[in-house]
Amino acid sequence: MEYLDLPAASRAAGSVRLPGSKSISNRCLLLAGLAAGITEIRDLLASDDTHVMLMALRALGVSAESDNAQVLRVTGCGGAFPAKQADLFLGNAGTAFRPLTAVLALCQGNYRLAGVPRMHERPIADLVDALRALGADIRYLGNEGFPPLAIGPGVLHLDKPIRVRGDVSSQFLSALLMALPLAGREAQIEVIGELISKPYIDITLNLLQRFGVRVERDGWQRFRIAGGQHYSSPGVIHVEGDASAASYFLAAGAIGGGPVRVEGVGRASIQGDVRFADALQAMGARIEMGDNWIAASAPPDGRLSAFDSDFNHIPDAAMTAAVLALFADGPCVLRNIASWRVKETDRIAAMATELRKLGAIVEEGADFLRITPPLTLRADASIDTYDDHRMAMCFSLISLGAVGIRINQPDCVAKTFPNYFGEFAKLVH
Repeated sequence: MEYLDLPAASRAAGSVRLPGSKSISNRCLLLAGLAAGITEIRDLLASDDTHVMLMALRALGVSAESDNAQVLRVTGCGGAFPAKQADLFLGNAGTAFRPLTAVLALCQGNYRLAGVPRMHERPIADLVDALRALGADIRYLGNEGFPPLAIGPGVLHLDKPIRVRGDVSSQFLSALLMALPLAGREAQIEVIGELISKPYIDITLNLLQRFGVRVERDGWQRFRIAGGQHYSSPGVIHVEGDASAASYFLAAGAIGGGPVRVEGVGRASIQGDVRFADALQAMGARIEMGDNWIAASAPPDGRLSAFDSDFNHIPDAAMTAAVLALFADGPCVLRNIASWRVKETDRIAAMATELRKLGAIVEEGADFLRITPPLTLRADASIDTYDDHRMAMCFSLISLGAVGIRINQPDCVAKTFPNYFGEFAKLVH
């Protein structure tokens, strides 16, 4: 589909059952593949990113069979993958490419990892440098510092701490944390600089523990994995609903009256993006929450309050906040979002460009956006999505400003939420 025209709307209310979290789904798939025993994964996300991870695991010798769309049984390898040679295509899935790079560096085989052109523009040098310092054999097949990669057998040594930068992507640290238990020896990791997106590391640590590996940490700078630990199946594991996806529907409730209720995440969630509800509440939205659900309604006067906030802890959901700025009562600032630059697209530049189409005044910095909303949204803007699922989903919210909007290349939502526009249409009128 080249484009999707969303009609003008002014009201949103109803309930949505969220698809599974991409972050949790791909971590569960990888850990289940490495674990001893059979893991039954329930409510796994069905999307492009999980598909490429699942295909890669099967190519590496993992058995994964499904009885129905909601349950996948993975027979783990009990350690390193048995396939010692594979060419893997991983699309634009950072949650597959980065962890598999680290795991395969410890598997003593010959592997090639590639993706779509945008993946070949996303930096991976900090992870590769950390793995090379261990003795891993990793070569760049294109531009230095970027995929595609060739990985060969290496002679690994863990006699000193592994150092990795934390200020580019938390996925580098997550990748090391998931890979190093395969060495069977004590390993220590030191994070250089500020660690961004800490809630995603919390997800990794939580799931490692559920698969039998405990990690000690000293703040967010040092991590220790004791030797002799091995992955073992937890038996059955449930994937939470996607908290990042929840942000679009909760925002719709805050703009369009509500209440809009999302089911699948809540107080008991291990995902940091549930804190988007706090950001909405600070803007005046009315929030209710249970262990496994959240509901949002518009402020009593219908107008959201302007904000000036640090979004380092929820960088994905922060994109929704950028669009909400158009409905605020004054200029808004999103700070500490430098990680947007290395996502599916340069999200700072893309967001600034598309917000301006709607009449906003936008100042773009290296790690911030300052957005002054227009008095009236421009109708019938044509929004480019840059093959970025979150750009498409965020800008659907503009239709709740009583203006029609065109979303170009809407099928990019298949990366994490193939039926997003169908679910959105059920809520708005």
